[in-house]
Amino acid sequence: MIIPALDLSGGHVVRLKQGDFAQKTIFDVDPIKRIYDAANQGAELIHIVDLDGAKDPVLRQRALISKIVKASPVPIQTGGGIRSEFDIRNLLDLGVERVVVGSVAVKQPHLVRGWLKLFGAEHFTLALDVRLTDNVPYVATHGWLKTSDTTLDQILRHYLPYHIKHVLVTDISKDGMMKGANNSLYASLYAKYPDLDIIASGGISSLDDIRNVARARAKSVVLGRSLLEGKFSVEEAIKCWQNA
Repeated sequence: MIIPALDLSGGHVVRLKQGDFAQKTIFDVDPIKRIYDAANQGAELIHIVDLDGAKDPVLRQRALISKIVKASPVPIQTGGGIRSEFDIRNLLDLGVERVVVGSVAVKQPHLVRGWLKLFGAEHFTLALDVRLTDNVPYVATHGWLKTSDTTLDQILRHYLPYHIKHVLVTDISKDGMMKGANNSLYASLYAKYPDLDIIASGGISSLDDIRNVARARAKSVVLGRSLLEGKFSVEEAIKCWQNA
């Protein structure tokens, strides 16, 4: 599946380079119009990152997310600084389809296990950002500022018994660089976890990149900057994905 992504800060669509707020580009686009255009071209899900909520849950852009969910013709998955049951309940009550959970899944797994049981694993996407050390992916936390001593495999094996299905995996070194995805990582994940919906993210800048991710057997791919910069359309991306 092709999943168009929008990063939101201060009500604007923005993009960060490798998660760095000091390297922020603001795009003069209407997020709701972008979502309508993507849906009309065949998108079945939209990925929204609330960067303000990621910095401070008090700053979560709830009004904007609510407006987006009500207007969107397709389901929304969103996250950014999800740290409590209240955060999750609030977003699900707004009509969000899936809540994206990141650092807390590494730092407080007991909390996340409880949320999966309470709300249902189908309403969650684990977002696991990784840095490779000696070709082993370790999970980063705190908005990419810290790398834990926990491997990606350890996290996935921990949550599999709790029926987690959707896992967004980003190689930090690739994000925002527009030089292709880490396809060897996605191929290895498919080999180990063929039933997981592994969602690729980071580095996609061309239709060839999309084709290569699909051939690495990722189940879905999130596209952000490449769509905003007009490298290709959602329709072209979907067609490429289906014919890879």
